[in-house]
Amino acid sequence: MTTLAAVSANFTRDLEQNYALIAALTEQARERGVDFMVLPEAAVGGYLSSLGNHGDTVKTTQRSLPPAIRLDGPEITRIQQIIGDLVIAIGFCELAEDGQTRYNTAAVLDGDQIYGTYRKVHQPLGEGMSYSAGSGYGVFDTPIGRVGLQICYDKAFPEAARMMALDGAQIIASLSAWPAARTATAENLQDDRWTYRFNLFDMARALDNQVFWIASNQSGTFGSLRYVGNAKVVDPGGNILATTLLDSGMAVADVDLDTTFRTMRAGMFHLRDRRPDVYGPLTATDTTHTAKWQELAHA
Repeated sequence: MTTLAAVSANFTRDLEQNYALIAALTEQARERGVDFMVLPEAAVGGYLSSLGNHGDTVKTTQRSLPPAIRLDGPEITRIQQIIGDLVIAIGFCELAEDGQTRYNTAAVLDGDQIYGTYRKVHQPLGEGMSYSAGSGYGVFDTPIGRVGLQICYDKAFPEAARMMALDGAQIIASLSAWPAARTATAENLQDDRWTYRFNLFDMARALDNQVFWIASNQSGTFGSLRYVGNAKVVDPGGNILATTLLDSGMAVADVDLDTTFRTMRAGMFHLRDRRPDVYGPLTATDTTHTAKWQELAHA
C-alpha cells in the first residue's frame, strides 16, 4: 500500500511561517504513514495578492511579489532538511539562471534529491505580469512511482494531463492557489462556482487519464484572493477518496497502485482507444482554427 496526502493550508510571505507549517505538516504526515505529500502552489513565499487587470507586476508592486528562489538555494535546502525521507511536491517562485526571469514552479523532492521540476505553462489573466510561462511537461521517477506535476489553471487543459499519462504517469500532483469567484461569490464557498469547477476538473482529469490525482490548494485568504481549499486524493475512476473540503488540513488515502490500475483499466481503455489520427486541430498552430473559436466566442 502507498499512502497519499493532499494539503490545504495558508502560506504567506513569511518564510519562517512557511518552514514551521511544512514542519508541522511533515510531522502529521509521518504520524499517518504518508509516503507522498503534495503541498500547494506557492507554498514557499505565498502566491500573488491579486489577479486580473490589476495583478501584481514586477515593475509596480515589487514588494508584494513572492521571494524568488533558486533550486540550489538555501530555501530548498532548508525544506529538504525538514522533510527528510518523506517525498513531497511543493510550489514556489523560481529564479532562473539569468537572475531575472521568474517562473511559477513545482518540484518533487525528498531530503536527498530533487526528482523533477515543472514551470507552469498555462497562466490565468494577470499572472503573466509576474511570471514567465514554462514550455513543457515531464514525468519523473520517484520512490513512490512515476509522478507528473502541474499547477492550478493547467487542470483546465486536458492535453496537459494526457501528455503525462501517455508518458507513464501513475500519479499527477496538481498544486493550486485556486480562489473563489471574484464576482457573485456564493455565501457558502463550498457552493461557489469556482469551487465546483476546481472539484470537477480534478475528478475529470483523473478519470480521463485513469491516474491517481492529488490536488492541493491554498486555504484562507491572501491579498484580495479567498481560497477554496478542497484538497483531495482522486482515484483513476474519478472517485474522491479523501478531501479537506473548505478546511485547512490533510486529505489522506491508502491506495494499492498496481491493483487499482489493473482493475480500473481492465474494462475501459481511455489511453489505448485514442484516435490521434483525427486530433490534428488540437495541435494546429495556424490561424484557421484560432479564428473559428474566436468567432464563436464573440458571436
